[in-house]
Amino acid sequence: MAGTERQITLRFLSEPADVNFGGKVHGGAVMKWIDLAAYACAAGWSGKYCITAYAGGIRFVQPIHVGNIVEVCGKVIYTGRTSMHIGIDVRAGDPKNSERHLTTHCIVIMVAVDEAGKPAQIPEWIPVTEKDIHLQQSALRLMEMRKKIGAEMEAHVK
Repeated sequence: MAGTERQITLRFLSEPADVNFGGKVHGGAVMKWIDLAAYACAAGWSGKYCITAYAGGIRFVQPIHVGNIVEVCGKVIYTGRTSMHIGIDVRAGDPKNSERHLTTHCIVIMVAVDEAGKPAQIPEWIPVTEKDIHLQQSALRLMEMRKKIGAEMEAHVK
C-alpha cells in the first residue's frame, strides 16, 4: 500500500566486476546502487513507478573494497506533490563482523509518474520526530540552494 514504506535497505556483497583501476569499488557502481535504492524507496512510498529527477551532493567518504558487504539505505525525508527527496547512506564493511562504516551519502529526488509518464500525486510524508523534522528542513534548504545554483548555471548557458 502506498505511503507505508518510508525506508529501505539493500544489502549485497561487492564483486570483482565492481572494481576500478585503483582496486576499489568504482564510483559509478556505487551511483547505480544509490539509484536502485532511491527507486525502491520512492516506489514503496508512492505505490507508483518513479523516475530520477536529481541526484546531488554525492559525497564519497571512504572506499568500498571488493568482498565488502554493502548496505544502501534510502529514506524519504521530504515529499512534494509528485516528488520525493530520498536521503541515501551507503555503508560497507567486512561481512565477517557487523561493523559498517559510512562510505557515501547523498540526496536523490524521485518523481512518481502515471501510465502516460506524467507526474502523479503521491501521499504526503509528515515528520514527527525531531530528527525527521531536521531532515525535512535540511531537504528544504538544499532545494533552495539547488534553485540558486540552477539560476546561476542558466545564466552561463545563454
